[in-house]
Amino acid sequence: MEEIVHIDSVSQYNTMRGIPTRHPLITVLDLAKAQPMPAKSFNFGLYAVGLKELNHGQLRYGRRHYDYQEGSLIFIAPGQMVGVEPGVELFAPKGWALLFHPDLLHGTPLGKHMQAYSFFTYAVHEALHLSEKEKGIVLDCFANIEYELEQTIDKHSKTLIASNIELLLKYCLRFYDRQFITRDTANKGILERFERVLGGYFSSDHPQKEGLPSVAYCAEALHLSPNYFGDLVKKETGKSAQEYIQAKVIDIAKERVFNLHKSVSEIAYELGFKYPQHFTRLFKQKTGVTPNAYRTRN
Repeated sequence: MEEIVHIDSVSQYNTMRGIPTRHPLITVLDLAKAQPMPAKSFNFGLYAVGLKELNHGQLRYGRRHYDYQEGSLIFIAPGQMVGVEPGVELFAPKGWALLFHPDLLHGTPLGKHMQAYSFFTYAVHEALHLSEKEKGIVLDCFANIEYELEQTIDKHSKTLIASNIELLLKYCLRFYDRQFITRDTANKGILERFERVLGGYFSSDHPQKEGLPSVAYCAEALHLSPNYFGDLVKKETGKSAQEYIQAKVIDIAKERVFNLHKSVSEIAYELGFKYPQHFTRLFKQKTGVTPNAYRTRN
């Protein structure tokens, strides 16, 4: 059985990479000066942001593989699995890494809304690719954090370190927005495939067997992580992925309510609703009238 190494503390990670621990809850390291990671699977109990500057081998993230490209950022959240490919003795890319324990964020403004940075749960093939200017900004943020780690820990350390991490993550939000825009053609293709996934779902017996399609189901069908998929749909359409799915359900329902041989309850079950009243409530919320009233009026 494949060995899984649990990385639960900053000092444990630093020891593996052969670097000193300057702060018990956070580390910044120049990967060129660190010992390579062995070819194993790692379960991280830390947040990590990695800037990879050269194309060096493959990492495995879950069941997917990813070739690091120059100037790319990946994000790892506690509980995620990352592995160096079997058969590769050492993995030693050039670049920088920031790792911090969730306890560092307790009592800070960043800790209250860490969930806003959804890219920590993107799949590794959805990495952030940086321009040279963007890479410089990221490196400046790393340098500011490293500067704080070189100082004697005092009552200001935690606030300043957390603030600099938050600044880095806010820049990453901006850069991801840019990436969504610059990949507009590819994103349009994903939306077209999303439409086909929904069309195929409702033309099959999946609704009766599985219920309404979930965001996770659609994301998996498109080979995307749920959060990346949701953020992409929001950027492209202004609607959440759930709202988009609901709009599709109502469009189909508007056609089906004109089949007078079926009751509204039968239509609700066909669409995947467990309870007809839930269908009626959603239909009225989206159209302003009940399904029966829509059928009569039209």
